[in-house]
Amino acid sequence: MTESRLRSLPAIEKLLRTPALADALRVLPRVLVLEAARAELAATREALRASRAAVPGPDLLAERAALRARTAARPQLVRVLNATGVVLHTNLGRAPLAEEARRAIAEVAAGYSSLEYDLASGKRGDRGLGIERWLVRLTGAEAAAVVNNGAAALLLALSAVAGGRKVIVSRGELVEIGGSFRVPDIMEKGGATLVEVGTTNRTHLRDYERALDRHDDVAAILRVHRSNFRLQGFTTSPEPRELADLAHRHRIVFLEDLGSGALVDLAPFGLEHEPTVAESLAAGCDLVTFSGDKLLGGSQAGLLLGRRRWVERAKRDPLARALRLDKLALAALEATLPLYADPALAAQRIPVLAALRVSGPALAERAARLAAELTARVPALQVRVVAGHGDVGGGALPLQKLAGPVVEVAHPALAAAELERRARGAQPPVLGMVRANRFRLDPRTLTETEVAMAATALGRAWESPAPDTR
Repeated sequence: MTESRLRSLPAIEKLLRTPALADALRVLPRVLVLEAARAELAATREALRASRAAVPGPDLLAERAALRARTAARPQLVRVLNATGVVLHTNLGRAPLAEEARRAIAEVAAGYSSLEYDLASGKRGDRGLGIERWLVRLTGAEAAAVVNNGAAALLLALSAVAGGRKVIVSRGELVEIGGSFRVPDIMEKGGATLVEVGTTNRTHLRDYERALDRHDDVAAILRVHRSNFRLQGFTTSPEPRELADLAHRHRIVFLEDLGSGALVDLAPFGLEHEPTVAESLAAGCDLVTFSGDKLLGGSQAGLLLGRRRWVERAKRDPLARALRLDKLALAALEATLPLYADPALAAQRIPVLAALRVSGPALAERAARLAAELTARVPALQVRVVAGHGDVGGGALPLQKLAGPVVEVAHPALAAAELERRARGAQPPVLGMVRANRFRLDPRTLTETEVAMAATALGRAWESPAPDTR
């Protein structure tokens, strides 16, 4: 009986002649429509084998296949509205870009660019030179270089400074961050041999001194900022200045990986202090590495700053070409850095800094407006503003909670999980969070214009009370 039902399913060619798929073929690639039709027929066969459901007709199958095709045709990388309250959400692209950076990308993408061409001399130029000049101006470094991400910056620094030699690191700094990035693995790939000193919670200056006495061919001391976790309680570690002095007495390099890469002090924002790049350089670091798309608020990039001798060696390393940054990311970063010439302007114009420093009254007004707009669009919703908190994210300030109001939503016919699922499927997608069986939206990570966009998208996604059971 089941086999006869399966044989009654229409052939692919018949499906393609239905109005739904004929329309799809006019606007979508044939290979995509064929793939969707085959997938729909395969899914239907499995469903029929598992139940006594009626065999769907060709038109219904075609409509489902057309929906599959349209869904598959959508880009995987799309804009989303972040209402999670996590400012540097790694899964959502970390730092949103300033308007100046977005304009720079559009301008450079519109045609050819002066990527590696010196307009003054008419000769070949240096990729990323504008960024390097701004980093030197802003931090006091002797020189700077840019590569494609923070891990690449550390990898290049190790390869250039310590390839084939030893590097001393505290056991309490052998960190792992998202994506299984581990410092020991990066050191191995960079050609450096790890020399561990101290213990997980306590490493003294004398531990580094003993390692230097016991090991030949040490090239550097590496200090890794524990940006994504904290050691508390019975702990100790040398100050950067102490490590710099020790390294220089032994004529080796002192390298620090800052990770988050703050260019300004965040304490005036009411946040805990995060070491700045300028502070590390002032403490005597020969090379500092960090990310461009975290607290700096620019595009994905890895920055190396410090002594000219070591930066130039990194630029000449064979890895440098493999790790170089593309023109669009360069354009965005070069447009972001000048904003830091005026810290007050940077705090307003760079979205990450603006989200971290936004005032309580401004957040309360934003939350109230979002709640009112949601209620107006979907009267059945039960909406209220409650106390909540967001996070910095991106492996920065892991203990810092960003207190503020959040919009809590409930629906008499839709569970929190269904509200969240529909929000992800909205146009544009809206990403929130489920807490205590309630769907929550944090306005901290929505700009003023995105509040209305989120309310409109969610209104369309939540207007039908019947959950989608397909």
